[in-house]
Amino acid sequence: MTDYKKLLVVIAPSTDHQIALDRAVALSQKNDSPITVFLTIFDFSYEMTSILSADEREGMRQGVIQQRKAWLDSILEPYLSEGIDINSVVVWHNRPFESIIQHAIKGDYDVIIKGTHEHDKLKSVIFTPTDWHLMRKAPFPVLLVKDHAWPVNGKIVCAVNVSDDNEHQAINTKIIAHAKQLANQFEAEVHLVNAYPGTPVNISIELPSFDAFSYNESVRIEHENQLIKMAELHGINQVNCHAKEGLPEDVIPEVAQELDSELVILGTVGRTGISAALIGNTAEHVIDNINCDLLALKPDGYISPVTT
Repeated sequence: MTDYKKLLVVIAPSTDHQIALDRAVALSQKNDSPITVFLTIFDFSYEMTSILSADEREGMRQGVIQQRKAWLDSILEPYLSEGIDINSVVVWHNRPFESIIQHAIKGDYDVIIKGTHEHDKLKSVIFTPTDWHLMRKAPFPVLLVKDHAWPVNGKIVCAVNVSDDNEHQAINTKIIAHAKQLANQFEAEVHLVNAYPGTPVNISIELPSFDAFSYNESVRIEHENQLIKMAELHGINQVNCHAKEGLPEDVIPEVAQELDSELVILGTVGRTGISAALIGNTAEHVIDNINCDLLALKPDGYISPVTT
């Protein structure tokens, strides 16, 4: 499903300017979608107050929740006055990403929207541990946004893999479908980017007669042709195809910057545990270097390790 009919917005607890909410409102106006804003709070000191009874501690927690609910409602008032369908939820939980995913699963939301932070000096986006957990473990699309608008005629970059592998082809189709849906709604251009490997260094060393240039050219032509075929299949102008030599974590941010894109869409496999620590995700390496909004999608059939 590419229609965002039910939106879950993660609220930043320390600012009145909620960039994720602004993006959600823009999506809501295109899809006539209800919005739920979600805030997780926790204060360990309330759990450590041994002189109070359990009921007294619970009463204190509820008091804090009501205070934050009132603050949240004041932020939502301007949107409500414009007739936008918004409700708020505040929960007490010591692991924000778990509470977000649990609520998203229970409510069967179409997308989770969360704001990111921009480093003032480096001019790059900073992703928090909660962002990483959501991208790895949420079974729904996760849209991470920065503080900027989506202008008309903006650029949407799809990070695709031209491999014949069925799993890659399935996630490619899903990525492009989401891109085209958003492009239609916001009058944007869809671009495809694919990274391909250069000549392995060990081959050039071990086989002096090996023609590295011819090898690179054949790989480049093959990837360009496959990318153009993919573009034709999905009705995308082949001028918007970008096949470049290099690692995905270098090529995708580079193309996004060259195009001054507003959004990059990519697939994540959602590794956890030792596999994530040792192998890592290509998507996560890309994210380290990206400087625009990011939409992370899971393969169909993905099951979250977070349970309700």
